[in-house]
Amino acid sequence: MILLPHLPILWILCGKVYLAPWLGPWAGAASFALRLLLVCVFGITSLFLHIMPFTKGVSSKSVSAKRVPSGKLSAGACPASGEPGKASSGSDPLLCLRLKVMTGGRAIIRLCFWGLLFQVLVYLLKPPGRIAPANIPWPVVLIGDGIFAFLYFYLLILNGCIRILCTCRSLGVWKRVCILCFLWIPVLHLFLARYLCKRAWIEYDAERCRFENRLMRADSQICATRYPLVMLHGIGFRDLRYFNYWGRIPRELVRNGAVVYYGHQQAWGTIEGNAEIIREKIGEILRENHCGRVNIIAHSKGGLDARYLISGLHMEDQVASLTTISTPHRGSELLNLLNRLPDPVYRFVASLFDRAYARFGDQNPDCYHASKQLSPEFCREFNEQYPDSAKVYYQSYASCMKHTLGDGLLSIPNLLMFLAGAGANDGLVTEQSARWGNFRTTFQSGGRRGISHGDMIDLKREDYKGFDVVETYVQIVADLKARGF
Repeated sequence: MILLPHLPILWILCGKVYLAPWLGPWAGAASFALRLLLVCVFGITSLFLHIMPFTKGVSSKSVSAKRVPSGKLSAGACPASGEPGKASSGSDPLLCLRLKVMTGGRAIIRLCFWGLLFQVLVYLLKPPGRIAPANIPWPVVLIGDGIFAFLYFYLLILNGCIRILCTCRSLGVWKRVCILCFLWIPVLHLFLARYLCKRAWIEYDAERCRFENRLMRADSQICATRYPLVMLHGIGFRDLRYFNYWGRIPRELVRNGAVVYYGHQQAWGTIEGNAEIIREKIGEILRENHCGRVNIIAHSKGGLDARYLISGLHMEDQVASLTTISTPHRGSELLNLLNRLPDPVYRFVASLFDRAYARFGDQNPDCYHASKQLSPEFCREFNEQYPDSAKVYYQSYASCMKHTLGDGLLSIPNLLMFLAGAGANDGLVTEQSARWGNFRTTFQSGGRRGISHGDMIDLKREDYKGFDVVETYVQIVADLKARGF
């Protein structure tokens, strides 16, 4: 990486005029042989750099090292749809290939950065001025060599960036489009390459940790709880077959022995209407698994649906535990701002949502009342009217964004909540509002980003420094198992 980018200079040094003082009449033949060798070495080495995977050998820390024992799907739901099916294999050859290509791209970029630093030393020595032929001014040689070196590193960095763009799952569609638009701009592409290296390393590190955890838990069934799990989504979403609301989480839970189902409540259904749907679903689950109770894990408004199910519909004998994730138990300050809109305007916008979600499967979408049920005033009355049942174990978790730009999807809601005087929040729900029952912890990442409302359900399928959402849910369910649920 120090000499290869300077093929023009090396070509000149291999010329007959420089070899004649040492080789005499053999200088011409030697020059031809050396230049041929130089071209071969350059071509082979450059090709090697462009296609080399740059992956370590087989080891306990390599994602591609061994096949992981498959997690068996219990007599429950397949990870994608909640219907009986098969669990995916714990080891995916495509995953191994993807990580090889991705880490290879990162290695190429890092190697180029070091190579660029060494080029500064090369040009400080000004070798072209000492070896330029008599008929070519040394500035011309210097410029030609510089252009060649620039193209050499430019193409290598593009190679590494394209590898990461094609294989890094944590990059969203819009990020890929934006990076592709600006990647071809010199100098700017160095900053984009650095960002891609960071994303690739975070994803690789997370995958490696998951692989190591799977090896250690091969037959432990750490998530095999006494009762099946029912996962309830929040407002504005549905349990779709081809887009899982919970991202990569259910598949990992099943791999570790959990029996996972979904509530299949409506996206814009009221608390009362959704609770009725969940009650019917739980009845099916109990009959299918021949058990008496279930564990509920609910995100956002799903936690309020579950609490009404337990206390309003008197299902406390069928629910063993309720774990709420970022649920607005005391409402969201964002609704205080939305309630300032004229009621006709609010109803008109809500009707647009109702018509749209009716096409997605909602039987009775009611955006107006469903959203109003997230206001602090409604939640205050709700908490007084439907107290917790002593027969159910309640626990809760929260998350917090560290600054407004932490999550692009929730930056505006987070800013509005800040202007409304809300405390630490995840973009939609404050930490204080998410506390209910046995409050466990507030999740934050190791970087400056924080963890948003959507991050807690793996909405973007991204990995963040210091926070692994998939492993977080594995530990939550493992704790339920340890508590006897």
